[in-house]
Amino acid sequence: MRLKISHATRYRFDHPVRYGLQQLRKTPWDSDTQRVLSWDTQVAGGRKELSFRDHHGNMVELISFERDATELVVTCVGEVELADGNGVIGRHRGPTPLWLYARPSPRTRAGVGVKALLRQVEGEGTLARMHALMAAVEQAVVYEVGASDPGWDAEAALSAGRGVCQDQAHAFIACAREMGVPARYVSGYLMLDGRIEQEAMHAWAEAHVDGLGWVGFDVANAICPDDRYVRLAAGLDYADAAPVIGTRLGGQGESMDIQIQVSQQ
Repeated sequence: MRLKISHATRYRFDHPVRYGLQQLRKTPWDSDTQRVLSWDTQVAGGRKELSFRDHHGNMVELISFERDATELVVTCVGEVELADGNGVIGRHRGPTPLWLYARPSPRTRAGVGVKALLRQVEGEGTLARMHALMAAVEQAVVYEVGASDPGWDAEAALSAGRGVCQDQAHAFIACAREMGVPARYVSGYLMLDGRIEQEAMHAWAEAHVDGLGWVGFDVANAICPDDRYVRLAAGLDYADAAPVIGTRLGGQGESMDIQIQVSQQ
């Protein structure tokens, strides 16, 4: 399947930005099931300083603000060709050792909630247990738009019993790592049925299964990602795969508008 994606983010500031830098992780990269046909990032109110790959393999673009900017617009447009691998991404690649993904991160530390949930997870073999874990997390953290706080970790989401895809991914990852299974957070796009306009990006988890490599698990939709999913970035948790992180001086009174379109070509 070939998907066309357009993602425009407009920032407005009541007071000028004296200095600012942003890291963008909004460029997809090739894998066994994903091939980037074209991709372009345009910036108005700032400029692209450089690009590099981080230790997770993500493409990172560094954006600076024009001095005294009151508006910044970042637009990403491209096409990606996808194959349905039943969630299987393939073998581990890159400089980061696999064991790092089995260690807890700030948002995926296991506490009483994780340990209680794991008592419900059964199955013969790692793959079966990961499918059982996906079902258990779906029940334990019910998807609800606007239900969570951006700073929540896995334990907070499990305690609240609700959250968004980000929270469900963190809970899944925390549980998988507590089971000794390497897992990572993934951000990207999902083509929705019957809709081109989207309100937000998507997030899911991947677990490393011997003999298969990385396998995706989307708790929010209770499926393994197929050819409707475009992977942008991956990491230990949201902090490593966030589409935008940065810092600035000035720029008080920020507002933001997002326009995302995902369509089949």
